[in-house]
Amino acid sequence: MTADEETGARVTNRRSRRREVRLAYLLLVPALIIFAVFVFFPFIKNFQLAFYSTPPFPGLPNRYAGFSQITSVLGSSDFRNSLTVTVFFAVLTVPAGIFLGLLLAVLANQKLRGMAIYRTIFSSTIATSVAVASVVFGTLMSPQVGLLPWLGINPNPAILNNPTLALPAVAITTIWQNLGLSFILMSAGLQSVPEDILEAAKVDGAGTWTCFWRVTVPSLSPTIFFAAVVGSIFAFQTFGQIDLLTQGGPENKTNVLTYFIVTQLHVHQNPGYAAVLSIALFLITLVLTLLQLRFLERRVHYAR
Repeated sequence: MTADEETGARVTNRRSRRREVRLAYLLLVPALIIFAVFVFFPFIKNFQLAFYSTPPFPGLPNRYAGFSQITSVLGSSDFRNSLTVTVFFAVLTVPAGIFLGLLLAVLANQKLRGMAIYRTIFSSTIATSVAVASVVFGTLMSPQVGLLPWLGINPNPAILNNPTLALPAVAITTIWQNLGLSFILMSAGLQSVPEDILEAAKVDGAGTWTCFWRVTVPSLSPTIFFAAVVGSIFAFQTFGQIDLLTQGGPENKTNVLTYFIVTQLHVHQNPGYAAVLSIALFLITLVLTLLQLRFLERRVHYAR
């Protein structure tokens, strides 16, 4: 190839790459417009609202409050209570959901006849909406028509009206509703466990528990790590169960941050207060995710 031909080929390649780049940007435009309208603009608007307080009387304009509103909201006892409830709810749901999903995945991974039926049953809750799960468990825990009175158990006050039992009851509902996803994730992770390593461990005299703890769990660590991060984000964004089962009560013992934000916006008509809370929820979730990436990922074993 002559020098002129090489120059022509380079020019043609550059033109082809420019056309591909223009086409790529053109294809991205619809998605960017949707993100700009429904994500980026509300996100920026939320930061603006955080600096304005809403007067108690309708019709009056919002008043610029600056950072005083932010410090007032974040220093309030209501915010501390809501944050504590949210963290406790995450502690109740995330580890239990991962453990039960792993347990069911290990059981369903056994090479037994009819196991496909159990896999279908275990994963079926992924098709259950939050509303359906809440209605089912709300009915089961009802003091009039629920399962507990039929068993002769009638706590007073009722479970969902008990300040001690209400949040664990909602947590049980959430664990059951998310169990299908956890089971599918763990089942997929189990399929990637190297059989030759398990066989080698058994040849070396390792028992069932040793193989599980020393081979299976390290191989599953990327899946467990992903489930922990996603589960934590879901826990901090919980709303539907609280709204349908307890409405934040009793005594604000189930008033998680998302429900607290919605009540401030729609019940108390205070968008500035709700904006500060939503920003705080975003930053808390972001910091929690970064901490998990920073510390939990050290224990993740990626197969090579």
